[in-house]
Amino acid sequence: MRAIHHLPLLALLALAASCGGDTPSPGAGAPSPGPAPAAAPVVLRVGHFPNVTHVQGLVAHALTRQGKGWFEERLGPGARVEWFVYNAGPSAMEALLAGSIDLTYVGPNPAINAHARSAGAEVRVLAGAARGGAALVVAGDGRIAKREDFRGRRVATPQLGNTQDVACRAWLLDHGFRVTPSGGDVQVIPTANPDMITLLQSGGVDAAWTVEPWVSRLVAEAGAKVLLEEEGSLTTILTCSAAFLARDPASARRFAQAHGELTAWVRDHPAEAKALVLAELKAETGRPMPADLLDRCWPRLRFDVELARGDFDAFAAAAVRAGTAPEAPDLSRLVQVLR
Repeated sequence: MRAIHHLPLLALLALAASCGGDTPSPGAGAPSPGPAPAAAPVVLRVGHFPNVTHVQGLVAHALTRQGKGWFEERLGPGARVEWFVYNAGPSAMEALLAGSIDLTYVGPNPAINAHARSAGAEVRVLAGAARGGAALVVAGDGRIAKREDFRGRRVATPQLGNTQDVACRAWLLDHGFRVTPSGGDVQVIPTANPDMITLLQSGGVDAAWTVEPWVSRLVAEAGAKVLLEEEGSLTTILTCSAAFLARDPASARRFAQAHGELTAWVRDHPAEAKALVLAELKAETGRPMPADLLDRCWPRLRFDVELARGDFDAFAAAAVRAGTAPEAPDLSRLVQVLR
């Protein structure tokens, strides 16, 4: 190497050029890594019920069937939503806890119960969806005309531990009746919503505490009378699993934002929303819902994304009174509003 120092300047320059000139950067000569692989399209599994109180789920599910997905368009290119239909809250929350779905529209009490069962680790509430639409209806023959007439009677609710079941049991207890899971002064009977009509007509039950469209159907088809309406009570919320929220917070946020936009659209476009609800209910249940029945349901509902901690505290306290929960759970991690 010492001979290099005796070379003429031109020879040194030539030698430098033949060696590549500048000092090579790290990795020089290695194959180019190429472009980063594209992220896989988002696929979300979402639950709802065939109830008018789940109008956002019904409308969005209908739009998915039409290839005009409300959530899909807002989740990103190639996004897909897979819809799952449940008949009551406990079933939907079992699916959420099992990891079978990522999000679901559901009533507050099943969400609180699932949150308590998982010690606050598995369930998160992202937004409100609907208020009102729930009512206590009684047989139209006058056998129940006042509160005292419930003694010895049978009341149907959609499912043990669901929001209306808890509301019914707590209301009866608050009015002096002894109610147990299987009996008491008033027997509360978990009953599938479609079966309530026949049972009320035949005398199998004397009253029912349920939600729309079943409230209006019981009035129209079974001659029932509305005794009590839960006008401002939180009926439906949007929940997700904590695992999904941790795994894909961006998709959770986009879904919650799209849910808010859909809620506003439903309020501002009732005619279009009702048409989609009717189409989806027919697809899910196999039978058409009369348009005039939906018109009777609609005024009982208020579509709203806002949440109040007091709502959940009241539901939790009612569940303890009703005996469907052993104690009021810690709800400090339940609500997680995404902006």
